[in-house]
Amino acid sequence: MLNKKITDLLNSQINKEFYSSYLYLDMSNYYVEKNLIGFGNWFTIQSMEEHEHAMLMIKYLLNNNEKAVLEEIASPNKHYKDFKHPLEGTLEHEISISTSINAIYAEAYALKDFRTMQFLDWFVKEQGEEEKNANDLCKRYDLFASDPRGLYLLDAELATRVFQAPSLVL
Repeated sequence: MLNKKITDLLNSQINKEFYSSYLYLDMSNYYVEKNLIGFGNWFTIQSMEEHEHAMLMIKYLLNNNEKAVLEEIASPNKHYKDFKHPLEGTLEHEISISTSINAIYAEAYALKDFRTMQFLDWFVKEQGEEEKNANDLCKRYDLFASDPRGLYLLDAELATRVFQAPSLVL
């Protein structure tokens, strides 16, 4: 059995992951409404990834005979001032998710919960990739989006992104 604090932290993280999925779906909708279909696709894929992260955590809890508690998911209810605003928000959000996962890892370390630490290793690595991807997208937007042709090409590139489910074995 898992320590109650670890179980509570993981349940809280599940809610954060589902919220992340909602947030990115909201961003996807924003871009599609603005006819930036590629940006919309990129964020739809992000939404799917975050949903999968929550599902992995649920599976981990259930595999450890713990209850997965599904809480209410807040509406993102975001208003974006320009095309870059969601990109910057994504980087800030991913940094906050990394902080949250690191806090769970620190608690698992303090409790010598090596199984949970091993489980979280993948998420720690994934968060590094998430932050890099968000940062890279902000930088690429800065490089190319000031020119309508550059924005068009970046949008076309983002339209090619496809979903790949994580290959984490629990």
